[in-house]
Amino acid sequence: MTVRIGVIGTGMIGQEHIRRLTHVITGTRVTAVFDIDTARAEEVAASVGARALPSGGEVVDAADVDAVVITSWGPTHAEHVLAAVAAGKPVFCEKPLATTAEDCLKIIEAETAHGTRLVQVGFMRRYDAGYREMKRVIESGAIGAPLIVHCAHRNASVPDSYTSEMACQDTAVHEIDVLRWLLDDEIRSVQVLRPRRTRNAREHLQDPQIMLFETAEGVRIDLEVFVNCRYGYDIQCETVGEEGLVRLPDPAAVSVRGAGRNSTAVLQDWQGRFENAFDTEFREWAASVAAGTEPTGPSSWDGYAATVITDALVTSLHSGETVRIDALATRPAFYGGAGR
Repeated sequence: MTVRIGVIGTGMIGQEHIRRLTHVITGTRVTAVFDIDTARAEEVAASVGARALPSGGEVVDAADVDAVVITSWGPTHAEHVLAAVAAGKPVFCEKPLATTAEDCLKIIEAETAHGTRLVQVGFMRRYDAGYREMKRVIESGAIGAPLIVHCAHRNASVPDSYTSEMACQDTAVHEIDVLRWLLDDEIRSVQVLRPRRTRNAREHLQDPQIMLFETAEGVRIDLEVFVNCRYGYDIQCETVGEEGLVRLPDPAAVSVRGAGRNSTAVLQDWQGRFENAFDTEFREWAASVAAGTEPTGPSSWDGYAATVITDALVTSLHSGETVRIDALATRPAFYGGAGR
């Protein structure tokens, strides 16, 4: 069976997913696209033999669309996800699920009323081989109960349009989701600290930031977000348990000896670091659509929890105080445990 997919949003990430669905993932075909940039949508559609439609709603309702991928501007996500749920079509939505907790809850209510899961949120780190092995080790009990997690999320640089709030909402959100999943635990408090600011950041940007979390089970997490580190794209994670620790491996790279040095290259962007994870993410999602089964990846509940936590981070960024997270809604049973 070929899964016919409609894509809403043909910007950089949309084009990357269209390429992936056309040339990497077997059994999928992009049949319809929409973007507010009509010329771009038409150009992208023509390159893969698809149609450019006048609205996202028409993509969702198209008879030749079995499932929907949403990669449009964040504030439009809720509208398109709700339309897909109303149409009974599986939908893959890049993060964020929605830009407000209220809209996330509307999606959860609609999906719950439908009776089965239709929505998967694009938190691709759960599909990275290193993170998957970390989760296997933690769940095996090999390091005992987790006590502390140390994380770092570093970018070589960011554009001038990047803001201090984006460090919480667009960058740290990936750690938030993958940590909930790794630990099968909910985050209950957050705090943002402002260390000495790098001279490489624009005046409007607090960089780096240190984010502190505590989970319901008492695990303490520290996350360094440093988006102008200059040397490359560097993702680190180490979980310390009662009887050992497990550390995320660095990407495989050859060792080069020369000019009196022994060195390995550092990746420069997220695409190179997580390309295989994106491929696995879409391969597994497309297989669930083809089989007519519920998706097993990040759910609407995960998208909601991430939005609540990033909102709390932004509050703490401005106040400097610890912010408690006690207001999560009651989780519908078919969303499973924490971070599932």
